Amino acid sequence: MERRGRFLRQIVATGPKNNIMAEFQVRTMADCMAVGETPEVLFWVGCAGSFDDRAKKITKAIAKILHKANVSFAILGSEESCTGDPAKRAGNEFLFQMMAMQNIEVMNAYEVKKIVTGCPHCFNTLKNEYPALGGNFEVVHHTQLIQDLIADGKLSIEGGEFKGKKITFHDPCYLGRGNGEYEAPRTLIQKLDAELVEMKRCKTNGLCCGAGGAQMFKEAEAGNKEVNIERTEDALAIQPHVIATGCPFCNTMMTDGVKHFEQEHVIAVKDIAELIAEAAEL
Repeated sequence: MERRGRFLRQIVATGPKNNIMAEFQVRTMADCMAVGETPEVLFWVGCAGSFDDRAKKITKAIAKILHKANVSFAILGSEESCTGDPAKRAGNEFLFQMMAMQNIEVMNAYEVKKIVTGCPHCFNTLKNEYPALGGNFEVVHHTQLIQDLIADGKLSIEGGEFKGKKITFHDPCYLGRGNGEYEAPRTLIQKLDAELVEMKRCKTNGLCCGAGGAQMFKEAEAGNKEVNIERTEDALAIQPHVIATGCPFCNTMMTDGVKHFEQEHVIAVKDIAELIAEAAEL
C-alpha cells in the first residue's frame, strides 16, 4: 500500500506547452486534517489509477482538471485500499465486506461527504453497495463532475486539437447500463467541438469491453472470439479518430483491440478526462 501512497502524493501537473499551470502537489486527507481543513471532495483514485502505468495518466488528468477548476480535493493516499469490487464479482463476498468496511471506517473518520472516482467499478461499488455497510456518501463519476464544473463556469474548454475530429464513446457497463449515465461523457465530447459518432451498439444496447465481472484478471472461457475484439470491430466500423472511454479497464481492453488490428497509429484510445485536459492544455 505504501507504493500507492508514494505515487499519489507525487502527482504534479505542469502546462507542457505554455506553463499555464504551476506545479502542485495533491494533499492527502491526513494532511488536511493536520491543518484543520476539510476538502470538498475526496478523489478516489482506485487500484488501476494507482498502479497501472497507462491509468496513472488518467489519474493525473483528473487531478489537473480539479486543480484548474479550484476544487478543494484530497486523496487517501496509503490509507486507500481496493473497494472490493473484483472480490465481489469473483464471488468472494466475505473478502468484499472486509475490504469495504475497512474503507468505510477510514472515510467516516475523515467525515467524507462527496467522492469522485476515475473508475466506474469504484463508482458503482461506493455508490450502490457501501450504503448497506454504513458508507453513505455522495458519489460521482469524473465525467459527471467535469460536466458540472463546466456548467457552473469553473472550467472552460475549447476544441483545440480535437475540433472536427470523429470521436466515438464506449459506454462502460457500470457507468451506463449499471447506473444510467450516458449523457455526461457525450456532452463533454461535444464541448470539444468534435464530431460525436455512435457505434451501432451503444448506450442501453452497448457491449461490454470484456473486462467486467473480474474477467480482467483471468483468461477468457473458450469461445470463437475475445469480447474486446468484437467491441473494437464495432468501433473500427465507423472509422473514428479517437475511441473515448470513461474507465481504465475499458481503456486497456480497447487499446489491446486496436493494437490487435494494428490501428494504434491511426486511432487513439483516450479517457474523457485526458481529452478535456489536453483540450485545455493542462
